[in-house]
Amino acid sequence: MAKDRSQQGPSRPEAAKTTSGGTKKPWGGVFDQATDHRVEEFTESVSFDRRLFAQDIEGSVAHAQMLAQVGLLTADECLQIVQTLGEIRQEIEQGRFPFRTELEDIHMHVEHALIERLGDVGRKLHTARSRNDQVATDLRLWVRWAIDQLDERLTALQRAWVDRCDRDMDVIVPGYTHTQRAQPVLAAHYWLAYCEKFERDRLRLADCRRRANQLPLGAAALAGTSLPIDRQDVAKRLGFEGVAANSLDAASDRDFAVEFAFVMALIAEHLSTWAEEWILWSTVEFNFLKLPQAFCTGSSIMPQKINPDVLELIRGKTARVIGHLQSLLVLVKGLPLAYNRDLQEDKEPLLDSFDTVRASLELAAPLVAGAELNRAAIAERLDRGHLDATTLMEHLIRRGVPQRTAHGLVGRLVRKALDRGVRLSDLPLEDFREADPGLDASVYDVLGPERAVAAMVSYGSTAPGQVREQVRRWKQRWQ
Repeated sequence: MAKDRSQQGPSRPEAAKTTSGGTKKPWGGVFDQATDHRVEEFTESVSFDRRLFAQDIEGSVAHAQMLAQVGLLTADECLQIVQTLGEIRQEIEQGRFPFRTELEDIHMHVEHALIERLGDVGRKLHTARSRNDQVATDLRLWVRWAIDQLDERLTALQRAWVDRCDRDMDVIVPGYTHTQRAQPVLAAHYWLAYCEKFERDRLRLADCRRRANQLPLGAAALAGTSLPIDRQDVAKRLGFEGVAANSLDAASDRDFAVEFAFVMALIAEHLSTWAEEWILWSTVEFNFLKLPQAFCTGSSIMPQKINPDVLELIRGKTARVIGHLQSLLVLVKGLPLAYNRDLQEDKEPLLDSFDTVRASLELAAPLVAGAELNRAAIAERLDRGHLDATTLMEHLIRRGVPQRTAHGLVGRLVRKALDRGVRLSDLPLEDFREADPGLDASVYDVLGPERAVAAMVSYGSTAPGQVREQVRRWKQRWQ
């Protein structure tokens, strides 16, 4: 899917040079020395937080409109500010806006440009807010947007899995535990298992979005403001579900960011699980799957190689997403109330995790859709591993044999089959009657992978009827 460039911001240019005397800062009234240029370079964040420009301007527009509503701005001043903010946003989107290291962050860049163009009118925008509650608001707006982006891509991936179900409904594959053949399942049952994982991810995203969707603006630096603002008005304009109730907490809270990082790490884990499985399935040893060559690469020395590099990188990039989660947890573990500059470090891991997970999801859906099952190879080896042993055990249970007794009887039958190098269905009836005199030729009705699958009846099982019903339910969700 195409990326939304308006939310990404322009690409990162070279760091701008600063003047030896530094730049006058909006907080500089109490200072009698200019900021050292090395400090400016060390403390700048505009190289990465410029990506929040749309959210910063959106929040500033709502704040200006509220200030006018309560009489802290005139209607004309509000109009000037809103129009000029729109012009600044357009310049940033078009790559025409100059970024300067000495202006620290996206918030100061926007305000500085506003003041340059409007003078004292521009200076009024920061009334009743601090960069502390401003950046918290921008980040919540961005997280809300990012969650929606990932949810959209998770849905596309689920659709790709469900679409495969119709194509592969007649294919039976071995299911594994401990990476050993266990029981036969429909390939479609496998595909729906991933749908369930990603559905839980979508539910976690929705839950995270609800907690992120609380307005911190109006907390100011930490104590609130003595000016007559209307926080509910701003919340309504920005689509927040509620207003943060404690100004100390609102200015410093990053729970929502850590939670979002956790959900992204879990999405990456699920993608990694799938990638690992399909990497194995595409090997000559398994030969279950042919990956689309558009998502593979070759070798610089071995002409025959078709390598699953995209899947390997999806698996590998999971490490950085997990690492970013740990980074955020460590970042906030010892911070006292309220805002601390340490929190500037929350953005890079969060932004990179989002970029990584979004890119992985965008590749996952077409890769899932384009892969082909090697039906002949799967069928040729499907009867290996005595996948029908559990079904035979349950056949005995239905005849009144206690489970533990039936388990032992079937284990001894499997041992005979292993010693002779045959399938359970190849054993003569005498062997079955020796295990249980009550068995007759009907025992062969439950042997073999196809019969084992057909014998399933429980809800959520690999029974063909159950799988078709689950596919129908998934499709119904998207109607």
